[in-house]
Amino acid sequence: MKLKKIETGIEGLYLIEPKVFGDSRGFFMESYNKRDFLEIGITDEFVQDNHSKSKKGVLRGLHFQKNPKEQSKLIRVIRGSVFDVALDLRKNSPTYGKYFTTIISEENKRMLYIPKGFAHGFLTLEDNTEFIYKCDEYYCPEYEDGIIWSDESLNIPWPEMKELIISEKDGKLGKFKGR
Repeated sequence: MKLKKIETGIEGLYLIEPKVFGDSRGFFMESYNKRDFLEIGITDEFVQDNHSKSKKGVLRGLHFQKNPKEQSKLIRVIRGSVFDVALDLRKNSPTYGKYFTTIISEENKRMLYIPKGFAHGFLTLEDNTEFIYKCDEYYCPEYEDGIIWSDESLNIPWPEMKELIISEKDGKLGKFKGR
C-alpha cells in the first residue's frame, strides 16, 4: 500500500502517511494519486489547490465555509512545519466541538485529510513555511466564516510563541458557541 491512513479519534478525519523513497540523492513521493486515495476511502473530487508561505509565528484560522459550500481539504507542508488544528463542527457528530492537533512538516511528510464540516487553522513553527492544500469546493467568500483561535471554551493548546502574527480579519472572528 502506498498510503497509510491513521485514525485520529474523530470520524472521517485522517492523518495520511505517503510512501517515501529516499536515498543519497534525496527523496521521491507521490503527493496525490486519486487511485491510492480511493483505496483508503477518500473519494473527494478536488477542484482547487492553495499555497501559502508564512514566517514563524503566523496563525491562520480557524476557517471554514458554510453549507452549501463546505470544503473537504487535503493539507500538507512542503517547507518548514506547522501546528495544525481541525475542529469538528458537525452538530450530529459524537465529536462535535472536539479538535485534533498535530505537527505537519516537511520532515514527516504527513498529510491531514479534513472532511466537510470542520474548521481548520494552523500556526507556523518555522520561517518560510510553505503550506499546500487541496479543496473539493471552490473558495466562496460569501460562505466563509471562522472561529477565533483563542476561544477559551475550546482550550486549544497552541504552542508558545514570542510573537503571534494574526490578520486583522482572523483577530475579529467569533466564538465557537452556537456554531
